[in-house]
Amino acid sequence: MSDSHEQDAYNELCCYTLAHADPSFIHQHVVDAWAVQHADETTKPIKITFGLVGLYLRVEQRWSGRRVQRAHMALAREKHAWPSFALPEDRGTLTARSVMAAPPGPERDAAIDAWCASVWTAFARNRETIVDLLARHGIAARE
Repeated sequence: MSDSHEQDAYNELCCYTLAHADPSFIHQHVVDAWAVQHADETTKPIKITFGLVGLYLRVEQRWSGRRVQRAHMALAREKHAWPSFALPEDRGTLTARSVMAAPPGPERDAAIDAWCASVWTAFARNRETIVDLLARHGIAARE
C-alpha cells in the first residue's frame, strides 16, 4: 500500500500533528492509523496491537491521543505474548494523502478522525481481541 507519495504525505502529516497546539496529542492517532494500515506479515505484533488499541480507543471510546498514549504505556509495563491479527486486504478507503488534502485546522483534524475510523472499520474482525486484551489489563473503556 505504501508508495513514496503516501510516505511523503505521512511525514508532512506528522510535522503538522507534532506542531499542533491542541494538548490532546492527535499525533498518536496518526501513528496508530499509519501503523495498522501499512502492517504486513513482517510487522512486529506489538506494533499492530498498539495501533489497533489506539484506533479502538479513539474511534469507539473517543479517547484523546494523550490518553491512548497512557494506555500504550500501561500495556508495555509487562512482557506479553502479543496476539495475532487478521490483516485484511482492504485497509480502509482513506489514507495519509486523503488527510493532507484537507485544509489545515479543524477540517484536517476531522480528516484524521475519519482516517482512523476508516482503518478501524477495515480491521473490525479484530475488535473482540482488542476489547479482551484491554479488559485483561484493567484498561477501562466504556462499553
